[in-house]
Amino acid sequence: MADSLLFNPRTYDPAQFDPETRRLLRATVDWFEDRGKRRLIEDYRSRAWLSDFLAFAAKEGLFATFLTPASAAGHKDQRWDTARIAALNEILGFYGLDYWYAWQVTILGLGPVWQSDNTAARVRAAELLAQGEVFAFGLSEKTHGADIYSTDMLLTPDGNGGFRATGSKYYIGNGNAAGLVSVFGRRTDIEGPDGYVFFAADSRHSAYQLVKNVVDSSKYVSEFRLADYPVGPDDVLHTGRAAFDAALNTVNVGKFNLCTASIGICEHAMYEAVTHAHNRILYGRPVTAFPHVRRELADAYVRLVGMKLFSDRAVDYFRSASPDDRRYLLFNPMTKMKVTTEGEKVIDLMWDVIAAKGFEKDTYFAQAAVEIRGLPKLEGTVHVNLALILKFMRNHLLNPAEFAAVPTRLDAADDTFLFEQGPARGLGSVRFHDWRPAYDAYAGVPNVARFREQADALCEFVATAAPDEEQSRDLDFLLAVGQLFALVVHGQLILEQARLTDLDEDVLDELFSVLVRDFSAFAVELYGKDSATADQQNWALGAVRRPVVDEARSERVWERVEALSGAYEMAP
Repeated sequence: MADSLLFNPRTYDPAQFDPETRRLLRATVDWFEDRGKRRLIEDYRSRAWLSDFLAFAAKEGLFATFLTPASAAGHKDQRWDTARIAALNEILGFYGLDYWYAWQVTILGLGPVWQSDNTAARVRAAELLAQGEVFAFGLSEKTHGADIYSTDMLLTPDGNGGFRATGSKYYIGNGNAAGLVSVFGRRTDIEGPDGYVFFAADSRHSAYQLVKNVVDSSKYVSEFRLADYPVGPDDVLHTGRAAFDAALNTVNVGKFNLCTASIGICEHAMYEAVTHAHNRILYGRPVTAFPHVRRELADAYVRLVGMKLFSDRAVDYFRSASPDDRRYLLFNPMTKMKVTTEGEKVIDLMWDVIAAKGFEKDTYFAQAAVEIRGLPKLEGTVHVNLALILKFMRNHLLNPAEFAAVPTRLDAADDTFLFEQGPARGLGSVRFHDWRPAYDAYAGVPNVARFREQADALCEFVATAAPDEEQSRDLDFLLAVGQLFALVVHGQLILEQARLTDLDEDVLDELFSVLVRDFSAFAVELYGKDSATADQQNWALGAVRRPVVDEARSERVWERVEALSGAYEMAP
């Protein structure tokens, strides 16, 4: 029987969605399955541009349906619906990150447009989507990275209400083919934030110079230059501080997609890894008969389940956000930072088992092992996002507020707030609901209870041994604290989703045994930091716990993992 917790193309039926969404998701799966594994791998190895996939997406209206908000829609099925966007992320990740990447940077390129009051630009974007075009997000630069304070894309007023733009952008996905590139720059006649401008450019214009693909991949991650590019009033998306906010708010929307792409990669790789290991005989026994192999594969499985539970629940907070409920600003960098690094661990655990098989050219795993590394490093590094979530730690742990319960959000609604987020500041004032009831609901699950002891200990740390002024400037120390806090938040949303989906408690218990070990490891890491005080060192060692061992539970979870052998294999 197929595992209902993992995506399996053989059994996939997205019945939770409306008919057109179901049709498009299933059509996407069928398109990949019909092409087959050999073609999938060959295109990856030959670095082929994704023209056939984009032709399929254009024919089906896939991007236009999923990425046109209702305010710009041409038909009733078009809306910006984070739940179905997440479902497509997972599917595209499952078949290859190159496909997901073309879709992801289209999302980023659309962000400044859908946040803009420029009607002409919005109409143009909707028309381009309907024609099957892709989009690009021209933010980062070779010298400055994504430091938007220092952009060297310069706009000189032309005397007729427009500008001439000159400068270069670097690491810009879809820069070779985008019908519209949202470009961030600054005016030469205005100093400071009031001089920022977001404008729309066309990669086919003669003043748009494509330099190269900066990576060796089907993903076209471009360097491009604008040379006296004409920017008319209809091309200007945002000016001044609104342009700065549009950049950050677009990243808020876009980086959420990394978690479900990571999940898709891990799912496909897991089918291959378990099937290989279970059918390989070593010293007269299946590889999966060895205790260390069972532990590694079981750990990979429950970590992957945790990734899915957290990400699914984060969708609900994203879709329910409002000016008075900005909890998504914590859960969003958590999906980007925590879920994607969990994905790396999942792949590493499986690779330790299958060893040389993970290098073979006819496996999906070989590309999964490479591509999984990219997701923690896109849309801000792990360190950047860890530093971001620390801004929420005290309020989340110690200062809860009252909020109405957030339901599961699979309704066919347009997520309008994502393009109305407003000024990108005030993170320290964001409030959260009490995290404890999620843990209380599973107090009878041994390893949830054990992890709760560690979560309570972290609250004690924040209240009595928090970093002092000097340590607050020691990012190395703070990042260790951030990892501990991230685990508490990770566990909270996992438990909330487990409750909503009636997750098997054996799986939950086994998952939290892993989280107990993770917390202990990060506590020991904090203990060893150069600037840790004696009180902090004592606290760290006191927070170390051993998971509750239950051999019968572990065996039942292993049976779920073992059943993945042969459950799915892509057609040749």
